[in-house]
Amino acid sequence: MYTPSQSPPTSASVDLTALAQNVAHVRRLAPHADVLAVVKANAYGHGATNITRALQQLAIRRFGVATVEEGIALRQAGIQDVIVVMGPTMPAQFPDLVAHRLTPVLFRTDLIQAFAAKVQPGAAPYPVHIKVETGMGRLGVSLQELPDLINRPELCAPLRLEGLMTHLADADNQDAGQTEEQLRRFQQALHLLQGRGLTIPLVHVANSAAIIRYPSSLHSLVRPGIMLYGYHTLPNGTPTPELQPILTWRTTIAHLHRIQPGYSVSYNRTFIASRPSLIAVLPVGYADGYNRLLSNRGKVLIGGRRAPVIGRVCMDMTMIDVTDVPGVEIGHEAILIGQQGTERITAADLAAWQQTIPYEILCAIGSRVPRRYLPLSPSSR
Repeated sequence: MYTPSQSPPTSASVDLTALAQNVAHVRRLAPHADVLAVVKANAYGHGATNITRALQQLAIRRFGVATVEEGIALRQAGIQDVIVVMGPTMPAQFPDLVAHRLTPVLFRTDLIQAFAAKVQPGAAPYPVHIKVETGMGRLGVSLQELPDLINRPELCAPLRLEGLMTHLADADNQDAGQTEEQLRRFQQALHLLQGRGLTIPLVHVANSAAIIRYPSSLHSLVRPGIMLYGYHTLPNGTPTPELQPILTWRTTIAHLHRIQPGYSVSYNRTFIASRPSLIAVLPVGYADGYNRLLSNRGKVLIGGRRAPVIGRVCMDMTMIDVTDVPGVEIGHEAILIGQQGTERITAADLAAWQQTIPYEILCAIGSRVPRRYLPLSPSSR
């Protein structure tokens, strides 16, 4: 394996102590619930294996992924705790689920039958979770079909109904009506199961927004995702905990040059200088996850000041106007996400410039951007 002789010019650092502070907020808001930490999509771009290991040090023993492949990767990295595959799985994948002891989320009778057929006869009952459709319009068994599904004999053996869940579609909206209706429908599903004498150890509804905003969504398990990484998408004015973004994305000025009025920068001449300008070239581009939509729109921190992106963001390079940044030199640091001096740029800022959400910004940071992990402080464990 190639090991660089020195730090690469573009990298990301992940503050695991900030992660611990965000976990503490989850536990304060949901003191009676266990935590299933969502580490899908490479832990929202932060590095699933390292984040999961850090969460284990914080006494979290349940993890959520979206795909079988994500779950297998954690198993191969030595993660032996519970891993729930929350996305859709196909019967062809069921042997891998069983072989790697991954917990599936099922929502149709045919899936229950097909999965039960892959469990070794005589083995201990295999835990599964059932997803109820309450208004997301995606995956889940309807309330009308739920009685027939839970009466399947396979859920007594060889399977064991360990969890019941749903997914909220609108918990970060100003209007609470849709979420309250979903919670009402899920409560109907719970009452139905309880009326048949079924005890479900793990009941889970609350995502990050619901953990913060809807105490009635807190059951025996909560599923924090984006809030672990320091962000939320709740409306302005909503009381929220002081979450700490855990990732800093930095690069280094690779070149400086001056241009005169009328001179253009980058592809298609979308930026033409109106004054004598000093241009910095950064070795980062859309192949690294710095989106082309940031062309002539984004900003970076250089010398403790916000400096604008000019011209098209290229596959491997981005140009910045540093005319108004005093003392700038080749080799100086540029912050894409993070703090420099008193100024800060967050994934939420990049999301606003691209008309998207912080989730997409973080997940898009590419694999060629190496991640460095700042260790947990002893006091946070």
